[in-house]
Amino acid sequence: MSSPSDCFECQWRPSRRLLAFYLLVFAAALGALWLAALPRWAALSGTLLCLAHAAWVLPRQVLLSHDSAFVGLRHDAGGWQLRSRAGDWQPVQLQRDSLALPLAVVLRFRLPGERRVRGLCILPDALDASVHRRLRVRLKFSRHRWAAAG
Repeated sequence: MSSPSDCFECQWRPSRRLLAFYLLVFAAALGALWLAALPRWAALSGTLLCLAHAAWVLPRQVLLSHDSAFVGLRHDAGGWQLRSRAGDWQPVQLQRDSLALPLAVVLRFRLPGERRVRGLCILPDALDASVHRRLRVRLKFSRHRWAAAG
């Protein structure tokens, strides 16, 4: 399926479905905080934490407007690489718990030199249908997909 000379590259755009889902969960979290029998200070603290989370996650993971937001993936002889919005390609090691499903591609990866594992959710409306399918096939069947980038 994938010889070392094969090169695959895709670029995605912000997903409206992911934004809608995030906002729905955000509203549910705020509603739960204010409808629960919590002291006012606890509900306010929870609301501030939810707002801080939204300020961090929306530009980096959902709207893809921050320079550090990942907007592209490629696989070549050097391994897997992610492209940030700033334009630089970074080698990554995909994790075994990454998923490639028709409803969503969940990339779990580690950057070189980092201990923490990061994640990306790429819904079908973020890519053309054929590119989303090719991405799923590439993730499922490429050799050495879990190998560290070289």
